[in-house]
This record gives sequence, C-alpha cells and structure tokens, in this order.
Amino acid sequence: MHRLFEKAMFWELMPIQRNPMEFVEVKGVSHRQRKPRILTVDEFYSLLDLWAEPHRTMVIVAQCLGLRVSEILALKWEDIDFESRTMRVTRAVVDGNVDDVKTEYSEDDLPLDPGFASLLLAWRSQCADSTGHWVFPSHVTGEPYHASPIQQDYIRPAGRKLGLGDIGWHTLRHTYRSWLDATGAPIGVQQKLMRHAHVATTMNVYGNALMESKREANSKIVQLVLGPRTPGCAIRGAISRGSLLQETLLRP
Repeated sequence: MHRLFEKAMFWELMPIQRNPMEFVEVKGVSHRQRKPRILTVDEFYSLLDLWAEPHRTMVIVAQCLGLRVSEILALKWEDIDFESRTMRVTRAVVDGNVDDVKTEYSEDDLPLDPGFASLLLAWRSQCADSTGHWVFPSHVTGEPYHASPIQQDYIRPAGRKLGLGDIGWHTLRHTYRSWLDATGAPIGVQQKLMRHAHVATTMNVYGNALMESKREANSKIVQLVLGPRTPGCAIRGAISRGSLLQETLLRP
C-alpha cells in the first residue's frame, strides 16, 4: 500500500504531500556496485603496525567511534569531555574547508571508553599546539589535514602491502558497523552510534538509544581495537571499565 500511494502521488492521481523529487527513482543507484571490504581484528592490527603518527591515532579514532574522516580531521579538543567521557561531533572538514556535519543526525554525543579516553590524553600530550585547538593539526600549516592525500599515500598502500586491496577511510566505518553486529549491539544502538538518519540505513526500529547502552556497545569495539593482544603486537594492555594499564599506546 505504501508503494501504491507513492506512485499515485508521483503520477499526480492524488495531491502530492511531499517534495516531488523524493519520488524520482534512478534504476540501479540504490544497489551497491561493490561489496565493502570488512577488516578482521587481526587484519586491523597488521595494518596498524604500518602506520606512523598522526595517521595511526586517526585510524584508531575511526575504528573506535566509526567517524567519517571529515569528522576526525575537524575534531577540536573542546569537543572532548574527558570528565563525562563523551565526544561531541559538530563539524566536518572537506578539502580544507570547515563546515557543519553531514546531517543533523550526524551531530550527536558519542561515548568514550576509559581506555580510549586514556589514548586520546596520551596523544594530546604529544600533539602540536594550534590556534584552532585541533586534535590533528597539520605539522606544516597548523590547520586540519586534507583526507585524500592521507588515503592515497598511507591508507591504501598499507592495504596493498598486506594483500587487502584498496582499503580506504570508509573501510573503517564499514568495519565498525560490522563489528557492532559481531558483538551483539542492538540495531537501535547501532543506528545511534553510526548517527544514521534513515531507517533504510541501519533499520532504526528500537527508537532512541540511551548513553549507557551506546557506551556498552561502543566499549566492546574499543576493546577489540586496543587489546589485549599477544606479545609482539603493536598495541598491548588490558582494558577494564575503570582502568587502563598505563602503557604508551602511541609510538614515539
């Protein structure tokens, strides 16, 4: 019946009650042309060994929170509340231009796992100061980086070296979503953590997720990212709810 009424409005057989452009359908555009690459935990760790700072921490932020690269590059220290362990995503950087986030649904508070918060504090202690108080300021300009050169010069070459193909920033976002599934996060919580606007994207059937539910689901992903791992891996340590073994997770 939904499709019937949609067509009736599109064919002007009944009054149009929405923007007419919403009825336009282009054949094939809703189908993904290529299945997205999803990284396993071991693949992620292998890749992490190949990246130096600041790209290494950028990647950890992407995989711990599922942020888009434009949102990672636009983070300021004022967006992070270490006391309440939350992060506010409010802006994005595209080709050096700072703007609002993609949609109103993208602007939301995200939980910070204790171990992940400690990692960010460690990064802040070695991060260069900038007038904009950026979390990842360029060492050349002091302004946000451009995403494309990082992907072309660092992210993709690492994937090719390990035989994983052309991975990119969005690979990490797809992987985050997949890991939420694997750890049993409810669909409604996933939708809030991914900050998707539409039901077709993450099947938002469970309503608004509480912060504690988001925190629990997110922490499971952070623990996959940060450890514990076997000796010889790039990241070691044991994460618990209240503490993180104080070990430098960032290489000098």
